[in-house]
Amino acid sequence: MTSDPSLDALLTRHFAGKVVRKDLTKLIKEGANVPVYVLEYLLGMYCASDDEETIRDGLETVKTILTENYVRPDEAEKVKSKIKERGSYKVIDKVTVRLNERRDLYEALISNLGIKDAEIPGSYVKQFEKLLVGGIWCIVTLHYFFEEGSKGSPFTISDLKPIQMPNMDLEALFEGRRGFSEGQWLDVLCRSTGMEPANLDERVKWHLLARMVPFVENNYNACELGPRGTGKSHIYKEISPNSILISGGQTTVANLFYNMARRTVGLVGLWDLVAFDEVAGISFKDKDGVQIMKDFMASGSFARGKDAIQASASMVFVGNINQPVDTLVKTSHLLAPFPETMIDSAFFDRFHAYIPGWEVPKMRPEFFTNQYGLITDYLAEFMREMRKRNFSDAIDRWFKLGRDLNQRDTIAVRRTVSGLLKLLYPAGDFDKEATRRCLNYALETRRRVKEQLKKIGGMEFFDVHFSYIDQETLEETFVSVPEQGGDKLIPSGPLNPGVLHTVATGSGGHLGLYRLETQTTAGNGRFNASGLGTNSTAKESVKVAFDYFKANLSRVSGLAKAGDHDYHLHTVELHNTGATKAMTLPSFVALCSGVLGKPAQAQLVVLGDMSLGGSVIPVENLAGCLQVAFDSGAKRILLPMASVGDIPSIPGELFAKFQTSFYADPVDAVFKALGVE
Repeated sequence: MTSDPSLDALLTRHFAGKVVRKDLTKLIKEGANVPVYVLEYLLGMYCASDDEETIRDGLETVKTILTENYVRPDEAEKVKSKIKERGSYKVIDKVTVRLNERRDLYEALISNLGIKDAEIPGSYVKQFEKLLVGGIWCIVTLHYFFEEGSKGSPFTISDLKPIQMPNMDLEALFEGRRGFSEGQWLDVLCRSTGMEPANLDERVKWHLLARMVPFVENNYNACELGPRGTGKSHIYKEISPNSILISGGQTTVANLFYNMARRTVGLVGLWDLVAFDEVAGISFKDKDGVQIMKDFMASGSFARGKDAIQASASMVFVGNINQPVDTLVKTSHLLAPFPETMIDSAFFDRFHAYIPGWEVPKMRPEFFTNQYGLITDYLAEFMREMRKRNFSDAIDRWFKLGRDLNQRDTIAVRRTVSGLLKLLYPAGDFDKEATRRCLNYALETRRRVKEQLKKIGGMEFFDVHFSYIDQETLEETFVSVPEQGGDKLIPSGPLNPGVLHTVATGSGGHLGLYRLETQTTAGNGRFNASGLGTNSTAKESVKVAFDYFKANLSRVSGLAKAGDHDYHLHTVELHNTGATKAMTLPSFVALCSGVLGKPAQAQLVVLGDMSLGGSVIPVENLAGCLQVAFDSGAKRILLPMASVGDIPSIPGELFAKFQTSFYADPVDAVFKALGVE
């Protein structure tokens, strides 16, 4: 696919002076290790034109500024010498400020120059608080004055200008946005972050858009896990001067939330967005770190000492998944990369969205744009201004959320819809269908969180079947999560004779769905089992089932003779949970179904087990088994009478979703499963 040239024309017409050709950024970026917003600030000043000659001249100017004023760490001494010889000199560098209490003045650390104690007027610190936390890129004028016997540094800062847009005219942006369709504007947003939308699927574009929601929503918590090299952390590091990326590793409560000694608010109070890279490596030096984080993520405030501190920072967690997603879905959960201390259902329940990073392709050159996009700094300021607005009531105009969404789910979905609409329709002029698209996406990203919670926290989170109701037509639409694929595991139509489903605990300790497939041919009573691997316990349980079948077939049917046939019983692990030992009773029912040539009832799951003597064994973890059965598409359940006492442990809403019948002994189980009265 080729990129849309008309988009460039529209951008230069509606956003003159606020756009930049992204290939210019790439061209210079490769040679200078400065953040994108610093580069584009300069490119926007000197290259905002579609005239090739102007662009060439502008590029030379930018290169000259970067050559002369940008400080490379290896040339720091040379630049210091220039400041000394000339008396003053302008540099582009990252400035971080701390208060020196002993001398009662502010000192600046100038990163690449390696100056640690340059004096800086307090007025700049008041004006730009971020200097105190994490630092910001600035154009700085440095003076050099050496005084013998002075304890301070000879370097002082006389002028400081942050490399950020000074102001933002939202009305002008709204007006400019009206010149684009939704699809075009989505492409503009993708391009502005450096991606080429023409080479990306529609769904991937929405994932890239979702990465931007934490920039426009206050106290929004999101997580994205996926393979390496999909650009997860890029947007949080490069695109906005209002976000900070904490690379995996140790952090402290003082750094992140509140420093009790200095009585200063940490990163969450000074940045719009705090992103954690490589979640697997996150650890708090303080024991209460995760607890305070939970408190903050839920309410936007936390208590330290006597104070309750409010902050509006969004929290984003990005990390790598090292296994294929379908394996994780079946054997563990999609939040497994988080450290052990954080694997807590109460912590994950505070996530508003889980972006499926595995659907974003690995970054290749063709995914980066060479066309026009908004200057990242303009984009960052627009996103920052949108934090002051709220579109979370947009859903109520046309839709109502389904009954499976609890309060936390509702808040999460509303916030995600609000964020997506702020990005796509900043002026608030969205219609019903635009809201529906955002709602579908929001329900999916929240359901993905809920599906993992169900695996971690069990029955407390059983209600995952998210839906919304159209207030005009009263039609209910259910939203699924693509990677689950659960509803299709048990087909809706009738099965062949000898085919049966059961749910049991596999060798790995997780519940899983198993399909038993029996092949019955004319023969002399030979039996063969497959699909159980090397698990001797599972093989033994199937052999016991066959022995019971030979001894008791006459109780099921007076006509069928076990010795007239050969049998092959194959087990399919549909959730890759390892072979299970609870196979005796389901295998007996499957063998009877095969020899009688009568199929089991449609969408039936048989639960429970038996001994060689025919004693029925109750179901372990009944509530969990029913949940797996329901998620896999079961409509009927066959339970042993011995499990009746466990029914109160099942949420009423879940139990009501099945047509349930009970069996007293194995032969009764056969009749009930085959629908024989």
